[in-house]
Amino acid sequence: MPIKITIPEQEFFNEENNEFITVKETNLTLEHSLVSISKWESKWHIPYLGKNEKTPEQAIDYLRCMTITQNVNPEIYNYIPMDEVLRIKEYIEDPMTATTITKQEGKGRSRKVLTSELIYFYMFSYNIPVEMEKWHLNRLLMLIDVFNEENKPKKKMSKQQVMSRNATLNAARRAQLNSLG
Repeated sequence: MPIKITIPEQEFFNEENNEFITVKETNLTLEHSLVSISKWESKWHIPYLGKNEKTPEQAIDYLRCMTITQNVNPEIYNYIPMDEVLRIKEYIEDPMTATTITKQEGKGRSRKVLTSELIYFYMFSYNIPVEMEKWHLNRLLMLIDVFNEENKPKKKMSKQQVMSRNATLNAARRAQLNSLG
């Protein structure tokens, strides 16, 4: 699900040229998706996801990569108001799903550097249709996590857990039999 932002008409004074610059109101539609990350990584040759800090130039360029709107003046990204920047940040951080997965202590996502190619690999490995590359990235990553979780071998129960489960089942059966007779 994309986000729509508005950059209002603004006027600035350019001291270098000693002239006023008028920025026309611009509406942009942005999409935080695997497609956006793939475009960005192909330009910068570093993983978008992860611990690396992005320069201001890289951060602005990611907004360009997210843009679905056609024929946008590249300079417009320098004039996005702070309230819209905050909305974009919230949009990028939004999980876009109700699904949660409880991670076992000490076990989180793999320590592999997550790049667009690795995400595509997971998609194709799990037969996730390529059309989902346009899903909000967090939703797509959660779907991949669900596949990972559901495909894990089931943990065996300890003897104590088996005995406890059987005692509970037997008590329920006895209660059901007693209610019948």
